[in-house]
Amino acid sequence: MPGNGATDASCPDTTPMAAFLGGPAEGSPCTSVLGWAGEGPGAGGKNRHVCHAAARLEMGSLWEEFNRLGTEMIVTKAGRRMFPTFQVKLSGLDPLADYVLLMDFIPLDDKRYRYAFHSSSWLAAGRAEPAAPGRVHFHPDSPAKGAQWMRQIVSFDKLKLTNNLLDDNGHIILNSMHRYQPRFHVVFVDPRRDSERFAHQNFKSFSFPETQFMAVTAYQNHRITQLKIASNPFAKGFRDGDPEPCFPELPAPTFQPLTCPSGVYVGAKPRTLPYPLPAFPQLSTYGPTTAPTFGYGQQ
Repeated sequence: MPGNGATDASCPDTTPMAAFLGGPAEGSPCTSVLGWAGEGPGAGGKNRHVCHAAARLEMGSLWEEFNRLGTEMIVTKAGRRMFPTFQVKLSGLDPLADYVLLMDFIPLDDKRYRYAFHSSSWLAAGRAEPAAPGRVHFHPDSPAKGAQWMRQIVSFDKLKLTNNLLDDNGHIILNSMHRYQPRFHVVFVDPRRDSERFAHQNFKSFSFPETQFMAVTAYQNHRITQLKIASNPFAKGFRDGDPEPCFPELPAPTFQPLTCPSGVYVGAKPRTLPYPLPAFPQLSTYGPTTAPTFGYGQQ
């Protein structure tokens, strides 16, 4: 499938991924065949458990369709999931070895943008804002055996994007009106005691150019809005021709004044809930990132 192959993103950098692994990301670019990307055995000095790893982007044709228009992803203070969802199919892993899968997002350039409605295109509007705190998102099933990862499609449907610099929920923090490239990383869980020495050999990174996007707080291109509504199964209620949901009319409840027993304080909600909430996975936070420049599709 043309354009559906990943390029190996294992270039020397100072991104959160490099900091997570404790060393520079080394490796030569890989070639893609029929939508699959991977390195040859031993390429770039990689560990044999990752040198054969290959990843194929799922829903590649949909990503391509968005990319031709200039993909936009909503960022909110509370965090918003991506659509299309980032999903990959893995091959070439050691079925009995343990792997951690994670993602990070790198800026595509040092500019911020504005949307020109009269020309339906994005224009550079100055220098980029200071880089948001770099974070990585671990797949919740990590670590797991290679056989498990290869058995089914790997979906990062829990990942959320936010523009809240003070976010404490572990979401990916991005600047609105800036361009980003998602990256996918396969990390071999090395059982050796001195595994830190081999950190740069124990991972492999993939970058799919068709997944790059503009972070926005509201969709700018109406064609992106239409395509999201048409292709997102959770946007059924926005599609033209869908009937409005019907609900039976219920009688209005009779107003009853609130009464409280004496000695009961009525005020703000308690800070603790009467039931436990699931904890968010611990994510790592690192410093600003620098990134290579990619094309942004067609205007």
